[in-house]
Amino acid sequence: MATIGYADLPIPAGGDAPTWPGALAELADAIDRHLVQHVADVAERNSTYAEAPLHTVVSAQDGSLWMKTSADDNVWATIHQPLPAWRPISLAGGYAAGEITPQVLLVGHQVHLRGRILKNDGSTFALNGVRVGDVPADCRPAQPGTWPGGASLAGDPMTGVGRMEVLGNSSSSSLGDSGALLWFSQDGTQAGGLGAAWIDISGSYWTN
Repeated sequence: MATIGYADLPIPAGGDAPTWPGALAELADAIDRHLVQHVADVAERNSTYAEAPLHTVVSAQDGSLWMKTSADDNVWATIHQPLPAWRPISLAGGYAAGEITPQVLLVGHQVHLRGRILKNDGSTFALNGVRVGDVPADCRPAQPGTWPGGASLAGDPMTGVGRMEVLGNSSSSSLGDSGALLWFSQDGTQAGGLGAAWIDISGSYWTN
C-alpha cells in the first residue's frame, strides 16, 4: 500500500484490492499515534500510555502537556505544566512568620522560597548558624542548596544579608537533617553581640 506525508499514512493505490474496512483501520491506526491523547492527570498518563510509541503527546485536564521520550520506558518530557500552589514552610520552635509568610514552591527540579521569619520572643537572630525551619520532603536537595538571604538593618546589623542553606540528602550537621533550613549571619561580631531582628528567606536552589 502506498503512503503519503511525513507520517507515512497508508493510502490505497489504484492496483490495491478494495478491502476498505482493513484499509481504513490501517489508516486510523497510523493517524492515532500522531494525535494529542487526553487524560485526567499524570497517573492516568502513566498507566494508559506506558507502552505508547516514542513521540506520543498527551494532554491533561489542567493543561499539562507531555511528550514521550523513550521507545522502551515510561519516560516523558514536560512541554507545559501549570505552576503549583505555594506551600507553607514548617518553622522550627521559637520562630514565627514575619510580615511575609514563609512559603516554598517546587517547579520541576527547582525550589523557590519567599517570606520572612522572626523570633517568637522578639529577640534577635544568633550570629552563628541556626535552624529556622524545614522544607517539605519533595523539596530536599541532593546536595546542600545555598543562597544570600536578606536581613533587617535595624539596630546592630551592618550588612543586612546572611547565608541561607538547605541541607541535602547526604548532609551531616549538628544543626539538622536533610531539608533543614539554616541561617548564617555574615555580620560577624557587632557591638553587644546582637543579630538581625528578622531574616528574609527569598531565594532558590536545585533538587538534583
